[in-house]
Amino acid sequence: MTYVVTENCIACKYMDCVEVCPVDCFYEGENTLVIHPDECIDCGVCEPECPAEAISPDTDPDMDRWVEFNRKYSEIWPVILERGEPPENADAMDGVPDKLKTMFSPNPGNGS
Repeated sequence: MTYVVTENCIACKYMDCVEVCPVDCFYEGENTLVIHPDECIDCGVCEPECPAEAISPDTDPDMDRWVEFNRKYSEIWPVILERGEPPENADAMDGVPDKLKTMFSPNPGNGS
């Protein structure tokens, strides 16, 4: 088992989870964080720290796509070792549906 960051982190990126991770397996992109599934030691301390409830075990239903999402971007983005400041609109973005489609589409806003 591993833990993964899911859609609600997108545009929220609170980063409370980073402070408690004993193995530094979080990676930071512009709009979200991810966990490297092969580095996570399954301790679970990050899950209750996330105010957006965006961290889940890979054993939850339909987590395969999130495991792959986390794996893909953890190979590209830099590791994050300290909690940073969340975006100014993080609270407003918490719980907004379909953030993955909006934030990771090739040309957001032009209908493609």
